[in-house]
This record gives sequence, C-alpha cells and structure tokens, in this order.
Amino acid sequence: MQWRLSAALIALTLVPMAGGAIRLSGLTGGAAVTPANARFVASPAPVVLHIVSAIVYCLLGALQFAPTFRRRRPGWHRVVGRALIPLGLVAALSGLWMTVFYPNAPGDGELLAGIRLVVGAGMALSLVLGFAAIRRRDIARHRAWMIRGYAIGQGAGTQVVTGMLWALFVGVPGEVARALLLMGGSWAINLVVAEWFIRKRG
Repeated sequence: MQWRLSAALIALTLVPMAGGAIRLSGLTGGAAVTPANARFVASPAPVVLHIVSAIVYCLLGALQFAPTFRRRRPGWHRVVGRALIPLGLVAALSGLWMTVFYPNAPGDGELLAGIRLVVGAGMALSLVLGFAAIRRRDIARHRAWMIRGYAIGQGAGTQVVTGMLWALFVGVPGEVARALLLMGGSWAINLVVAEWFIRKRG
C-alpha cells in the first residue's frame, strides 16, 4: 500500500517525461522551426534546464512518499532531499524565466502567463520554506511545505489527465477554459490533494 502512492506519482510523471524527451530530441536533432517551438530553438537553455530538473525532481520526489523506505534508508531520504530542493528551484525558476521572457505559445494568453507566475513563485517559496523548516528541525512544517512544492511540480502530469478528459468529453478548449480549468485547475487539484494528505498525516 505504501508503495502504491509512489508508483502512482511515477506513472503521473511518465507522459510529461515522454513529452519532454521528445522536446529535447527535437532541440538537439535539428527539428524544423515552427510557431510552437520557435521560442525554444531561439533560446534552448531555459527549457532544457526546466525539463531535466522537473523530470528528476518528480521521479525522485515520488520515492519520498514511501514511509517504509524512508525508515529503512534514512540516509537515502536525506541525500535525495538535499537534491530535491535545488532541482525543484531550478524547475520553478526556469519556468518563471520562460513565462516572463519567452513569447506566448499559440493559444496561450496573459491569463495563463499570470497563473504560471503565481504557481512558479509558489513552488519556489514552498521549497525555501521547507528548507528553512528542516534547518530548525521542524519536521512537520518541512514535510508540509515539501509536499506542497511537489504538488505544484507535478502539475504537468495532472494537466495531461485533465486535458485528455476535456478533449474526450468536451472538445477543443478555448484560451480561457484552457488557462483556468485545465492548467490552473490541475494545479488546484494537486494542492487540494496535498492539503488533504498533509492533514491526514497529522
């Protein structure tokens, strides 16, 4: 049972991980420049940092949710925790950089850009507060803030699920629906589940 949550979180990471791998392959393999990827081709470093750090962050972070594993290998938990904070910060800050300096992709607008700025800053703040809490040996607050940061980081995985369901039952979303319901809604779902999990664990 304890490993099911970690397995589910890893599974949630697989589709965006595949999408990220395709994006990296296109950047390194000289893919044709299109309106969808022109901004990445012009300035590839931020998107490469974002994809790599986010994938490793989500995969390693999933293992931190297995209590038996943490108890049996406390050294592993500490080592991974020290890696997760800088990885998460790179993912959050590179996401913020792309939101501010990349032109909007076709179909994206200022509403989605604003949401991305809020959640990116929220993820970075959660990781900083989680680090500050563990420095004070405040385990409960450390755990809570790290879970919130991870929930935001897993937004892309949930967005795949909500996007598929919307396409299946509704159709092609408009700009506002995509920003509020699919993208913003996915982050909101993750944070609600995170708060439930935090309170359930006491």
